[in-house]
Amino acid sequence: MSSAWSNGPPMGARRPKMVEIINLRRARKAKERTEKEKTAEANRVLHGTPKHVRKLSDARKDKAEQRLSEHRLDKGEDDN
Repeated sequence: MSSAWSNGPPMGARRPKMVEIINLRRARKAKERTEKEKTAEANRVLHGTPKHVRKLSDARKDKAEQRLSEHRLDKGEDDN
């Protein structure tokens, strides 16, 4: 018997290629893991600095703000 599709099905009748099957539970847990790692990294940066380094940084920031405010021009009563 001769088949109508002796060389395979016509182009439009072929099945599309299969997509990789993923486990949604694993994908969800992997996403949660990456989000927690980002949060942990931010916390390490925020809370991982020694106290003397934080104080030094705060002192430098305050000094810069003070220096800036000293050079600020304020309008006096005579200036309009």
